[in-house]
Amino acid sequence: MEIVFQNTNFKADKKLLELIEIKLNKLEHFYDKIIDANVYLKVQRTEDKENKILEIKMNVSGATLFVEEHDKTFEIALDKAEDALKAQLIKYKQRVAQA
Repeated sequence: MEIVFQNTNFKADKKLLELIEIKLNKLEHFYDKIIDANVYLKVQRTEDKENKILEIKMNVSGATLFVEEHDKTFEIALDKAEDALKAQLIKYKQRVAQA
């Protein structure tokens, strides 16, 4: 799966990008027709502690899945996003199997 990263208002470190790649590649166990993923990492300039935004747009054969998470760290947001995408992939796979 090809993964494209876009950072806004900061420079992402290599360890974070590698962690995201590992977690997204694990999602292929649930649905093997994932084409690519666009990952958007943003830091909002606010007083709020949950100012890290992680958006993932995942293209699968025939559809696009999307998840957006806000949290105080990208790692926590990534864990939430991974769970949400896993649920979406399982639901989409079931829908495709029934069609």
